[in-house]
Amino acid sequence: MVEKRNLILLACLLGLTASYWLSASFFIGDKPFEIKVLEQEQQELNENLISAQILASQLDRVFTLFQENLALSKADSLADDASLPFLNNLTDMLEDLDIKLLGIKPKPRLDKINYLKAPYIITLECSFDQFGKFLAEIERSPRLITIDEFEVKNGIERIKANTEEDKLLYQEFIVNLSTITLVKSKNKITS
Repeated sequence: MVEKRNLILLACLLGLTASYWLSASFFIGDKPFEIKVLEQEQQELNENLISAQILASQLDRVFTLFQENLALSKADSLADDASLPFLNNLTDMLEDLDIKLLGIKPKPRLDKINYLKAPYIITLECSFDQFGKFLAEIERSPRLITIDEFEVKNGIERIKANTEEDKLLYQEFIVNLSTITLVKSKNKITS
């Protein structure tokens, strides 16, 4: 009787084990491997999407760069010596940074082969911190702007003439900067 019971238990155990493996292979099968493959594929597609989004934002910046800095000819309004939009943008920027503008002097435009350079001499009164923020804003500007040179008027005469400490925080800066305007070439390059 005990042997018969053990044989029935062994047969049930083997039957349950076989049914488990058959159902696992039928219902689950290669799905874990397929899931891993699909997860890898999804990760690659996400990386491609992120790359495409980065390229799209960079292309927007390139488009803005061309839109703000490309003139169709040297007679275009963007290429004028005293570009009014640039000067308006500059004065707004200085006003936002609470920098005192003492003077703007446009210099004659320089004609280069592929671009025009419109230099300006700007005199400002501000602290060093404000001047650093001004340079950061110039760098972020959609216009192509080069800082050719700047000078800080901080001589001994200035220190002797000022008796108030608060006035010594503000310096006079003379900035030579230029706007660059790209000029569209008339002749096409063929390869």
